[in-house]
Amino acid sequence: MQIVTYEMLVQEEKNRQVAAAIFTGLAAGANAYSASQAGHGTYTTPSGRTGTFYSPTAAAIAQNNAAVQNDAMISTIVEAGQRNMAVLEQSVIKDNTLMPGEWYGGQLHLAPPTDQAGGQKTYTIVITVGADRHVIDVAQGPAGS
Repeated sequence: MQIVTYEMLVQEEKNRQVAAAIFTGLAAGANAYSASQAGHGTYTTPSGRTGTFYSPTAAAIAQNNAAVQNDAMISTIVEAGQRNMAVLEQSVIKDNTLMPGEWYGGQLHLAPPTDQAGGQKTYTIVITVGADRHVIDVAQGPAGS
């Protein structure tokens, strides 16, 4: 069984945020580049003559739209990261000093061992709090037994 610490969860979330920021930056860059090309076009006359043109109005509109879209993408990523860190802060048991009369509650979810094929699974959980040692023996049978 692997113990996952608060610090490990925070580092995992920070890594996820860095990856999201990189991909969002790439998307924003591509969006900005695409907008920078807006306003440029080609034309062909009925007589077959071709040429190019530039519309500063179309370029300004496209660049403004890209800036708004990029701001929205970046804001969404930042807000998601902040929400995820707040959830971690609220839901993960951290190193804590409890004063006399205080208590801390929560849930501990454990996956049963996978190396005991098919039948009943048994394991022992040992929790040490200060000088107190608590031993919990668990036996799980197959579903429906």
